[in-house]
Amino acid sequence: MNVLLTRSLIDTEDLMGKLFSLGHKIIHVPTLKISAVKTNPINPDNYEAFIFTSANAIRNLQSFKLDKNKLCFCVGAITEKIVRQQGYVNTISAGGTVNALKNIIINSEYLDKKKSLAYLCGDNISSELDKELEKEGFKIEKIINYTSKKIKELSKDINQLIINHPPDIIFVYSKRSAESFIELTKKYSLNGLMTDSRVMCISVKVLNVFKQSGWKKLEIFEAGDEITKLKIT
Repeated sequence: MNVLLTRSLIDTEDLMGKLFSLGHKIIHVPTLKISAVKTNPINPDNYEAFIFTSANAIRNLQSFKLDKNKLCFCVGAITEKIVRQQGYVNTISAGGTVNALKNIIINSEYLDKKKSLAYLCGDNISSELDKELEKEGFKIEKIINYTSKKIKELSKDINQLIINHPPDIIFVYSKRSAESFIELTKKYSLNGLMTDSRVMCISVKVLNVFKQSGWKKLEIFEAGDEITKLKIT
């Protein structure tokens, strides 16, 4: 099966290895360029907990020290895995959606609303989690520690690979990534090659981006379930 992955290499390398071992052909089309934002190191003692809505947020965290017992709320399993790799042990995963993350934070018995939470995120986010939590009485400090820019060019090799091996299945992990991918397919006139492709969308927001652009075979998946989805034909 021809599998097209849109995440950056650092986020998809393990999955690519597993897919290769299962005999699948991989087409890697990263759609966003992630860059760190230079920020002053934060003092973890000033916050009761950290909130991460992406793996990029934890990778670009600048802190005076590692407080491994700091409570960390993570949007999903992959983000939680990266947080733990960074040395944090007190983590909670929301299962993959920002709404679920918000509800977990609101209902947490470990938080004191009088104390601040640090929300680490990128410059382009699909929901205003900080404002929604502030409405619930929480004190939130939003810290933007990375930026994402749409990739606007495909290499000749990747373009030809798609032409020679149209993807059977495409995995897309964010609304902004979906927008970037659709722009690339239009620019290089690749849409017609993908009319039979199954597009796996990480959320309803991602699915709606493709739906509005006329894509038909759309499904929702959870990060970590990619191989399971490949087995469902």
